[in-house]
Amino acid sequence: MDEVTEAVNNLNISGVGAAGVAGAEGHKKNRIQVSNTKKPLFFYVNLAKRYMQLHNEVELSALGMAIATVVTVAEILKNNGLAVAKSIMTSTVDIKDETRTRPIQKAKIEILLGKTEKFDELMAAAAEEREANGAEEQS
Repeated sequence: MDEVTEAVNNLNISGVGAAGVAGAEGHKKNRIQVSNTKKPLFFYVNLAKRYMQLHNEVELSALGMAIATVVTVAEILKNNGLAVAKSIMTSTVDIKDETRTRPIQKAKIEILLGKTEKFDELMAAAAEEREANGAEEQS
């Protein structure tokens, strides 16, 4: 878990990264395209927190089987008092597959989350707790 948090904290958010950040349909700086095979769940939770710190809101997006992962990430952030859902959009998209002649349809979800009023306070408290735990481990 600490490795995931450290990886997210060291992540350079200025460009489009390997985490699937920003989609083909527009390079929004606050969009995270979630996969259920590439990264662990808490990678996306921590990345969403970081995006909310930078942009005050984050858009989580997923196709098909990854929809459950997006909903779980959003619920973790909401249940921890860090985010509120601003909008939830669902649709179907046509995906072209080289092995088939016809495109296949996949379900798509986009969840826009905004910071709660207590977001900064909760993040500061979590940072203090991590520092205190780090100091205990070093002594």
